Amino acid sequence: MALSTINTNSIADDAVTVPKVTDQVLTHRNLIINGAMQVAQRGTSTSGASGSGYFSTDRWQIANSSLGTWTVSQSTTAPDGFSNSFKMDCTTADASPAAGDFLIFRQHVEAQNLQHLKFGTSSAQSLTLSFWVRSNKTGTYIAELLQPDASNRHINKAYTISSADTWEYKTITFAEDISGVINNDNGTGFQVNWWLGVGSNFNSGTLQTSWGAVTAANRAVGNVNLADTIGNDWYITGVQLELGSQATPFEHRSFGDELARCQRYFCKSYDYAIAVGASLNINNLNGAAATAGGTASANRPFWAGGPFPVNMRTAPTVTLYNVNGTSGKITGGSFASRDGAVTNVGERNFNVYNISGATADEDHYCIYAASAEL
Repeated sequence: MALSTINTNSIADDAVTVPKVTDQVLTHRNLIINGAMQVAQRGTSTSGASGSGYFSTDRWQIANSSLGTWTVSQSTTAPDGFSNSFKMDCTTADASPAAGDFLIFRQHVEAQNLQHLKFGTSSAQSLTLSFWVRSNKTGTYIAELLQPDASNRHINKAYTISSADTWEYKTITFAEDISGVINNDNGTGFQVNWWLGVGSNFNSGTLQTSWGAVTAANRAVGNVNLADTIGNDWYITGVQLELGSQATPFEHRSFGDELARCQRYFCKSYDYAIAVGASLNINNLNGAAATAGGTASANRPFWAGGPFPVNMRTAPTVTLYNVNGTSGKITGGSFASRDGAVTNVGERNFNVYNISGATADEDHYCIYAASAEL
């Protein structure tokens, strides 16, 4: 019996489904970094977070304008198949937000990683966002893609948390944008935003469910106020943003791969498990500091920091620490605190010089954190 030739024309369209496609074929599809919340170089928990910043798991930023105080952490509460999640826990409530108040959980995606979306052309592609979410606060929440390169364009979709304290899987498809060109550079191509609370400036219009110029009133219409009660919490993990109109299984990456991706935006000289700014045991500085002897004197470079683990996105902001965790300081002879300053910062390394107090042939310990976040 002769074997028939099988080609793509021989396979019915409805016979090719996601479960029949192996994960090997589907690698490198997730545009989100650290979507499983594995990596937390800065530390696993920050309490008293009342402003904006990167407080725990890498690449994930809180944008908070006067809407509650929070403990932000890398949690071990997670759905099956995941070890970690990002958790927000309200410690100071705000049940009556002012008009301009907002609370957003977000990630900035680098523009040059989005060129295959073909935005700004007639061939532009749609995107699907998927994630696991859990909260004691049920109701409507808004997810948003904001694209700043084309004079700020956005698209917003609602999702619902239906059952309190229960992990729920959400998928949201965003249409393509044939008008909004994404620059091919190392700036922000997308903000992926999850709105958690808003004042009237951001919810008094009509939700912008198709791509258009940013109108503040249309960004978070109908969103709950997670900050209305002390003890409200919100967890998220398994975040994936991918090409196309169908969610595929989450792309699990190794811890090492995810860490290297994160280090393009933030890295430190501390050992991984030691939080930035921690006090160090002076008898055990392995992996946490570099030393340099010689004739360092005031206002002379004496230590070349790095190289950084990977090329950073751009020349980072470098913060120095001494062994006691004091920022803006270095450690000199007999572990005395010295004034230090950073110079010649590049994508791969930097120099440190001593401002005052150094003696000849003094060893120095230079501990740092470097941020090139978008």
